[in-house]
Amino acid sequence: MQGVLYVSHGSRYADALEEAVAFLEVIKEQINVPLQEICFLELASPNMKQGIANLVAQGATSIAIIPVLLLQAGHYYQDIPQAIAQQRGLYPAIAFSYGRPVGVQDRIIHLLAERMEQAIAEQRPDMKVLLVGRGSSNPQTVIDIETIARKLKRITKLNHVEACYLAACEPSFDKKLHAVVTEKNSQIVIIPYIWFTGFLMRHIHQKVADMELNDNEIVVCQQLGQHPVMQEALKDRVIEAIS
Repeated sequence: MQGVLYVSHGSRYADALEEAVAFLEVIKEQINVPLQEICFLELASPNMKQGIANLVAQGATSIAIIPVLLLQAGHYYQDIPQAIAQQRGLYPAIAFSYGRPVGVQDRIIHLLAERMEQAIAEQRPDMKVLLVGRGSSNPQTVIDIETIARKLKRITKLNHVEACYLAACEPSFDKKLHAVVTEKNSQIVIIPYIWFTGFLMRHIHQKVADMELNDNEIVVCQQLGQHPVMQEALKDRVIEAIS
């Protein structure tokens, strides 16, 4: 019997967990598979070991592991495969498959442009956009975020779209935000390439709140969240993994 295990990042914040679980419950309703469970990589339970055990206890003989991740980084290449390898040792009769993150997709980049349009009342000629990625020690992260920034610039026909990162990569969000404020750009739009709310979104809002604006307008766009585009993107990955 087929099972699906959604592996979300996890958060210490209740609203972030609620947002992720609500999103995944919608996905579960759209996937015609009898056994589906949600688990978390860290900071919340159940973890992957518990999630797999729950599926096995319900009679799963095949389990598709679905990473609820935007890009291919450390969790995708290291943490989740290590957990799968451990569980294969415990359950040698279970067939495991491993899905892909949603990755760089034009429909998601169009969603970023939509989030920007929702956030600003009027676009000024000197508007500067900061696309903010999570960051990772894996070099593919920078390649992907830079690709998204270039495509976003082309789609929106904006003059200034720059990528920055919240951790592990340069330029950092903190330094880039300080630089664009110092340059006295009158309109600064921050587009988080972040799926759900949580610590990272709080960090972005706090840094903006701490800034001396000097007549700058700084707008933080909404995270990708539960938008139908994100639902379709993850649903496609589930169907791919169980096929």
